[in-house]
Amino acid sequence: MSRVAKAPVTLPNGVSVTLNDRQVEVKGKNGNMSLRLHELVELKQEDDLIIFSPTVDSKEAMMHAGTMRSLLNNLVIGVNEGFEKRLLLIGVGYRAQATGNKVTLNVGYSHPVEYTLPEGVSAETPTQTEIVLKSNDKQQLGQAAANIRGFRPPEPYKGKGIRYSDEHVIRKEAKKK
Repeated sequence: MSRVAKAPVTLPNGVSVTLNDRQVEVKGKNGNMSLRLHELVELKQEDDLIIFSPTVDSKEAMMHAGTMRSLLNNLVIGVNEGFEKRLLLIGVGYRAQATGNKVTLNVGYSHPVEYTLPEGVSAETPTQTEIVLKSNDKQQLGQAAANIRGFRPPEPYKGKGIRYSDEHVIRKEAKKK
């Protein structure tokens, strides 16, 4: 069995999980989220533990059990605490400004770049060179961060661009004379 699927998901206080015909509904203080359970995976709830197991004994079923466990764990964390990603803008004149559901970026182009955030993702700019994205949905948050980073990914010579706060850019040596 998948090592990931062997570990049960622990429900914190204030989070409830209901199963309705292969549709798992997770409710918490930050909202509700749902997940469609794969047909090769079954779910058992014991008190505040959720245990995943494959319905048939195959490699594919074990893989899906681990995936479903990870997805449900992300939902539980999302409705309880939420997720956060930080982006840094490195470069002369690179600035960001968050207003409502839009992020305006000045990243070296002749025009400012506007990015409309997907529903459920919020942004704030504590400084002009830092963007903090928050959401309950980990996948949606990661995609929004990747889209913003895609406007000016970090380049290897000077390190300029938009990068994640925990990202390390490997620098290349400049051309020798």
